[in-house]
Amino acid sequence: QSAVSVPRDFEGCSTLRKYLGQLHFLQSRIPMGQGQEAAVPVTWTEIFSGKAVTHEDIKYEQACVLYNLGALHSMLGAMDKRVSEECAAGAFTYLRDHFPHSYSVDMSHQILSLNINLMLGQAQECLLEKSMLDNRKSFLVARISAQVVDYYKEACRALENSETASLLGKIQKDWKKLVQMKIYYFAAVAHLHMGKQAEEQQKFGERVIYFQSALDKLNEAIKLAKGQPETVQEALRFTMDVIGGKYNSAKKDNDFIYHEAVPALDTLQSVKGAPLVKALPVNPTDPAVTGPDIFAKLVPMAAHEASSLYSEEKAKLLRDVMAKIEAKNEVLDQFMDSMQLDPETVDNLDMYNHIPPVLMEKCAALSVRPDTVRNLVQSMQVLSGVFTDVEASLKEIRDLLEEDEAQERKLQELLGRVPPAPASPPGLAEVSKECSKYLELHEKASFTNTELHRAMNLHLGNLRLLGGPLEQVRAALPTPTLSEDDKQVLQNLKRILAKVQEMRDQRMSLEQQLREMIQKDDITTSLVTTDRSEMKKLFEEQLKKYDQLKVYLEQNLAAQENVLKALTDANVKYAAVRKALAEVEHKWNTTVQTLVASYEAYEDLMKKSQEGKDFYTDLEGKAAKLLERARAACQASEAHRQQLLERELKKQPPPRPTA
Repeated sequence: QSAVSVPRDFEGCSTLRKYLGQLHFLQSRIPMGQGQEAAVPVTWTEIFSGKAVTHEDIKYEQACVLYNLGALHSMLGAMDKRVSEECAAGAFTYLRDHFPHSYSVDMSHQILSLNINLMLGQAQECLLEKSMLDNRKSFLVARISAQVVDYYKEACRALENSETASLLGKIQKDWKKLVQMKIYYFAAVAHLHMGKQAEEQQKFGERVIYFQSALDKLNEAIKLAKGQPETVQEALRFTMDVIGGKYNSAKKDNDFIYHEAVPALDTLQSVKGAPLVKALPVNPTDPAVTGPDIFAKLVPMAAHEASSLYSEEKAKLLRDVMAKIEAKNEVLDQFMDSMQLDPETVDNLDMYNHIPPVLMEKCAALSVRPDTVRNLVQSMQVLSGVFTDVEASLKEIRDLLEEDEAQERKLQELLGRVPPAPASPPGLAEVSKECSKYLELHEKASFTNTELHRAMNLHLGNLRLLGGPLEQVRAALPTPTLSEDDKQVLQNLKRILAKVQEMRDQRMSLEQQLREMIQKDDITTSLVTTDRSEMKKLFEEQLKKYDQLKVYLEQNLAAQENVLKALTDANVKYAAVRKALAEVEHKWNTTVQTLVASYEAYEDLMKKSQEGKDFYTDLEGKAAKLLERARAACQASEAHRQQLLERELKKQPPPRPTA
């Protein structure tokens, strides 16, 4: 009863550990396992669904207590000062390695692996914070931060498992987004400190690229942090100030002072994580934790002790095998990450058989508006017509003014040195001033009009294409042309990638079989009837049952080297094909974006065309009125000149008579 209603403090942890130990003592004496004579129903509430789950198995009670011990440790860790490197992963690890995963969904292998890596990741975070507060060396801080990233990547892999996603339901997306945000954030912290180390070593080019990478990763973290609490946002802003400042300063110094070449990030040695946290150990039979065995008189302790020793032998066997598997998995993961080969998208050939949905949407929209192109062309033609009318009117005004000026100069030449005559009518000066103003407006608008026509010509062909048959649209999109040799290279690469996946799946299956076999392996009945002197021999005989599985696992692990060598060779041959496919994919994406941009530019072109028509219609009216005024003013000016000429002729004496 105390273990069910446990207080949420360290006393509660002690209660759970005591109860767990006493359950362990009980099960070694009384047949309360599944299907045994004294089995009783045990009911607990499953954490994710809220459903009651019942099993007639004492181990289910132990498993639930262990789960709650891990959960309580994690709660206490969240409330505690963040200076301890011990974490709640111990209970979850013990539960994963020693109990069946079929009791309830929250005890599946993937969920427990998720919990373990979340706990280890958070504990490593605490250590990272302490290391930064203690001003540890930059390289050490970078390695500690890189290990935080590694733990969270493992947690993310567990979250991405389809089984885990279906178990967690809606919260899976939120958890995954948060874990991914932390992966980018602590990767940024790691590269920040690698940049600081480069700075200490006066490698100024490396410093720039590390700070640039830190900035890029932090920006990704900020994108994923939408919806997180203000404290998280504040931390991200603060980190952005630090990293942004470091990057700007480093880049400026390198550009103007050091002039060091900035290497590509992938040419630098990757930061290897330093796992410095430890899971709190769980030993169900530790008397310092369990207290006195309240069932001590029921069963001979020798059988219980021997069973514990055998369990330790099984655990040692599992640890040895898992160490080899994890070492090979780490090499495989790093190799595959460096290759950047996804079996699903290694050729992308299928995408060229279909028009992308975003383009289909635009084609569908234009199909219900068949007059789109005609409307645009007509609108631009009307604009051109008004533009031409305005230009003709302004040219005529300018010609009239220039003709008037020419007549004025001619008059002055005829009059010679005669004192200045009264000024010509003032209307011409006003007309000239207004004409200059309209010409300036027209010249500015002419540039905009030209740009508008250029933009229309740029998009018109694309709009006609989008409004035409879908076959033409598909034909306009680039498609890769692969030779038979290229296709053979692709098929070979995909075959080897399938082999890699087959090797992974087989390894996971064998590991799962080994775990299940170990969990079901109970020789207590044999131990009770076996003499103590024969125990070691019995253990050896019993452990032989795992030899066949171990052989299969060894063969699987040994095959990895050959598979990866074959993949390396296939990847070398694939390089040229990959480049060609990447180029075609780039052209495909560019073409799609260009067509989409043309569709989206239509409304803008129509709007600007209408604005241009409105502007020139207004200017045309003004120019027409000005033309009338110019004609009238020029006529008045001509009449004025005639008057001057007649007056001057009257003043001249009549010509002398000749002989």
